[in-house]
Amino acid sequence: MRRALTVLFISLLCLVPALAEVRIEGSPGGEASSFVEFFEGLRASGERVVIDGPCFSACTLVLSIVPKGRICVTRRAILGFHAARLVDEFGGEYPAPEATRVVGAAYPAAIRAWIRRHGGLTAEPIFLYGRELAALYPLCR
Repeated sequence: MRRALTVLFISLLCLVPALAEVRIEGSPGGEASSFVEFFEGLRASGERVVIDGPCFSACTLVLSIVPKGRICVTRRAILGFHAARLVDEFGGEYPAPEATRVVGAAYPAAIRAWIRRHGGLTAEPIFLYGRELAALYPLCR
């Protein structure tokens, strides 16, 4: 009986697909809602996220959506943060203070604290990388 259960368990394990990973090698960001939708899908999939290069602007929303335990960074990872902006149909950009507040509040506490220590979310980007980033997220293995 024990052998039969062991064989059944191993057989079931073979049916479960291996969890994949998504690698961010370079993202300048973009329109936030498309990133939110993509990262919510990743959260639901159970996939791990490897940040392996620049992840700027809306790309950093991954930190708010995917559980921290499923995110790792490489030595090439750089996170870039700035205040939210609205872009009109002619390409004009305008400050979006309410969106900045909402996005800022959604980041994990350690990221919010880092952002505060570096002047907050303003029009000028700030960058998290190297030892400071490795202190907040594990290095990928």
